[in-house]
Amino acid sequence: MPTTLVLLAHPEPASFNGAWARSSVDAARALGHDVLFSDLYASGFDPAECAGHYAKPPTPFDPLKAQENNAPPPDVAGQIAQLARADRLILHFPMWWFAPPAMVKGWCDRVLAHGHLHDTAHRFDTGRLSRLEVLFCITTGGDAVESGPDGREGDWRLLLWPLAQTLRYVGATVKQPVAVHGVHGYHTGARRIALESRLAKTLADHFGLLANWAHRPAMPFNPDHDFDDEGRLRIDAPSHTPFIRHPG
Repeated sequence: MPTTLVLLAHPEPASFNGAWARSSVDAARALGHDVLFSDLYASGFDPAECAGHYAKPPTPFDPLKAQENNAPPPDVAGQIAQLARADRLILHFPMWWFAPPAMVKGWCDRVLAHGHLHDTAHRFDTGRLSRLEVLFCITTGGDAVESGPDGREGDWRLLLWPLAQTLRYVGATVKQPVAVHGVHGYHTGARRIALESRLAKTLADHFGLLANWAHRPAMPFNPDHDFDDEGRLRIDAPSHTPFIRHPG
């Protein structure tokens, strides 16, 4: 059976994000998985990469050289060890200011360490985490319309692309993400009741989502051979995202 790592990045354990993460843990266990759980805020994980994390930081400070030439700091070493065991990674977080929280970005900055989980010879198709499958479970404050392709808050799927590309860089497969919209504390009356009903349904349906993991499609990315020697998308290769497209 697979090993599933559930990663929570929300400062309030009693939030819906927290409940959803615990639902991932419960569902994975019920499916017979080995389960690992990491609550980044509760553990005091420091998302800011800096020289102070290293015994022998380079001068001037260079994060890539520091990571490559030092043993990972204890908090990072623990996260790397979990990733080394995991076959599946489920990330639970809210979208803040049109992006994942700084905690998620900092986790990537520090944990996907150069010389440990990636280097120039091991990235994209040859990434060290090629066996890892990833799912983002996110909440937005905006409703589904505002968070859609023509919504004024921007397409939530596109806003997640940089994070997906980061996991793709270290070799992972990223499943199509799951979102629950309109999650905030300002609903009252009937709107609050409707929200609570939607959230309860999400939790109730979550076991089924994980049970059907193998059938959930992956986000498309161009394989390495779609790029020329300069790293430019070949004219005959498809474009899967506005972030990597043919000019003109």
